[in-house]
Amino acid sequence: MKALVLFSGGIDSSTCLAIAVNKYGAENVIALSVSYGQKHDKELRSAEAVAAHYGVALKRLDLAAVFADSDCSLLSGSDAGIPKESYAEQLSVSGGKPVSTYVPFRNGLFLSCAASVAIANGCGVIYYGAHSDDAAGNAYPDCSEEFNSAIGSAIYLGSGGQVKVEAPFVGLKKADVVRKGTELGVPYGLTWSCYEGGERPCGKCGTCRDRIAAFEANGLTDPLMKGD
Repeated sequence: MKALVLFSGGIDSSTCLAIAVNKYGAENVIALSVSYGQKHDKELRSAEAVAAHYGVALKRLDLAAVFADSDCSLLSGSDAGIPKESYAEQLSVSGGKPVSTYVPFRNGLFLSCAASVAIANGCGVIYYGAHSDDAAGNAYPDCSEEFNSAIGSAIYLGSGGQVKVEAPFVGLKKADVVRKGTELGVPYGLTWSCYEGGERPCGKCGTCRDRIAAFEANGLTDPLMKGD
């Protein structure tokens, strides 16, 4: 079987890539990197570096036009700043709505497009790196177990049973992802998670905070933060 990995170049998708390569072999894995109009291209360049490390084919998809009307703070068309608080702090003032860095229905769109790419390339499974920390408190509702179950069923039915969706971390925390990836030797020094596009991670945005905490929970230092 061949596998397609929805691939951002961050910790979660890079760990999914390692799992897929370990199970199916690099020659049977395709990484799909998506440009969606984000303010910087650091994660896209990280995706290229990690894909090259594993020797897998990397396909690129541009979906920026879909999000052109969104004011999500991650997108180049938005003047909104990137929040520097934790997700819990952001949710405390959001009234239960997703955080401002939620790109509208991004995972739903990405996975639907990935299904088409998977079918065309003979891939029977799609991996993506949703985990419970992102879903917590409705921060990113398209990372929840409920969403994963629904989209997985839709893709399986809509593909005539040709494609299944695997979200190996959907019930786990980011610390669990780092633990698994460390066991597999994932080159986390090549990955990028920060919502800013500087030379070094800001260390303060929600995803930086979660990433740093995940390494610390495993008694490790994020390789991108060493030297601080």
